[in-house]
Amino acid sequence: MATATLRSLRVGPADHGRLMTVAEFEDCICEEGFRYELIDGRLYVTYEPDPPEDMIETWVLRKLSRYSERHPEVINYVTCKARVYLPVKARATIPEPDIAAYHDFPFHLPSRQIRWSKVSPLLVVEILSPNDPHKDLIRNVHLYLQVPSIREYWLFDGRDNSDRPTMVAYRRHGQRWRPMELAYGDTYRTKLLPGFRLVLDPRS
Repeated sequence: MATATLRSLRVGPADHGRLMTVAEFEDCICEEGFRYELIDGRLYVTYEPDPPEDMIETWVLRKLSRYSERHPEVINYVTCKARVYLPVKARATIPEPDIAAYHDFPFHLPSRQIRWSKVSPLLVVEILSPNDPHKDLIRNVHLYLQVPSIREYWLFDGRDNSDRPTMVAYRRHGQRWRPMELAYGDTYRTKLLPGFRLVLDPRS
């Protein structure tokens, strides 16, 4: 997460729920094998995805990256390392989606000047974890709606069979989501990404 300094906190799964400031979160040194978020001012720790979830994530990342290469005017950056800084709240909230796609990532700036706190994605993707389904089914549905730039939130569920995942595409409609449910084998298209076509089959 950060290069160690004399003041850096070292955190791990035992620190789940720990109160932290944004500065502490951005500077902390994290035990490997876990993912770390700041939610309502508290550290939120989850396991890194197991291979079944990771394979779905890699599949979606590959599809979006290929689309971005062909259509940089629509999305010009796709990553699995993003942080999303929510608008000002009483306590800082910084979720980290499995995948984020950006429309106007500032490549015109020197890379050292780019900060996650200064950019905001067009699309976010989560792969449902059997270890913590509430995070993506409930918590993130609410959190991502609070970020005006996020037009869609895709949620993939492979808990029953990771080779045959289902999908819910949350599409922004004013101040609420319009969810669209898709079964394995269905094809997803969206006006958000003209020409994009996703057959719901990770082996495709």
